Formats: sequence, C-alpha cells, structure tokens
Amino acid sequence: MIAVLIATFGAVFAAEIVGDKLLYTTGVLTTRYRTAPIVIGMLIAFMAKMAVAVAVGNAISRLPRWLVAALTSLSFIGVAIALWRKPVQGASAEKNHGASRAAAVSFAAIFFSEWGDVGQITAATMAARFGSPLLVWIGAVAAMATKGALAASIGAGVRQWIAARIPPKIVRYAGVSALLVLGLLSVLETLTGGHA
Repeated sequence: MIAVLIATFGAVFAAEIVGDKLLYTTGVLTTRYRTAPIVIGMLIAFMAKMAVAVAVGNAISRLPRWLVAALTSLSFIGVAIALWRKPVQGASAEKNHGASRAAAVSFAAIFFSEWGDVGQITAATMAARFGSPLLVWIGAVAAMATKGALAASIGAGVRQWIAARIPPKIVRYAGVSALLVLGLLSVLETLTGGHA
C-alpha cells in the first residue's frame, strides 16, 4: 500500500520536475500574488487534474492535439490578460491582493493547461498498473503539490528581490510576456508532439 504511494509520488514527481513550464508559470504568478493563494489554487487544480487522469487512464493521452493546444493557449492568454488588467502598484500594495482572485488565477493557469502531459499520463499508467486509484491519486497530487510548493517558494523569494529593485510596470510587462511565450511554447510542443 505504501509502496504504491511512494512509487506514484516518485514517478510523477520525476516526470513533472524536468523542463516543466508550469514551474515557470507558478514563479511568474508568485511574483504578482501572495504565495498562499497561489498554492491553494494549484492544489485544487492538481487534485482535479489527477482525478481525471486516474479515472480515465490512458485515454487522456489520446486527446486530439489541437484540443490540447487550444486549451493551453486559452489558459495562458487568459492569465496574461488577468495580469495585464491588474492595476500597477508598488510593493506595499501588492500584499493586499484578494486571495480568492489569486487562487482563481492559479487554478485556471494550471487546470486549463497541459492536459495529457507527462504527469497525467504517468498517473494514469500507475493507476492502470497498480489498480489502486485512490492511492495513485494521493501520490500524484502529493508529487504535484511538492513541485508547486517548490516553484511558489522560489517565486516568492524572487518577488521580494524584484519588489526592491524593479518598477511594478516593468514586472507586469515581463510577467505578461513570459506567460505569452510559455503559452506559445506549450502549444508548439503539443502540436509537434513534444519536439519544440
């Protein structure tokens, strides 16, 4: 029982941690919002995405590439628009962002992007192999939450450094640009089968 949990955690964490754009997306979000709501939004999105992965097994890997690309594109564009529309404020005002809005932005950025990615496929495979969907789901969510917490904590440290050195308007331009580039790279990767 514990072996299934540990094996799933290790497999999903290893599959997700290397070269994953979500790490960068989370880092960008934590430069604009408080860390706790970002982590809450991420956790809810991870729980839902891994539930789907465990429930539908390998079928998720057969989603049409154009659909995955469209959802990913819309997700990154939506988050970029949300960041763009946010008023430019100094470091002292940034601490007062609504937690529910930050959690919603985080949830949307994660839930609506990268369907059929390597983490979901790994979780689906583990569920099919071990036949313990609840344990696989717990292990997969724990792996994703660990990855997200690492990204959020790094992003929070970067946020403090940026707040002391870079004007908020520049941070907004850089964040929106980074999200649009990451969205484009994700779409290209999806459409080319991972060779972008």
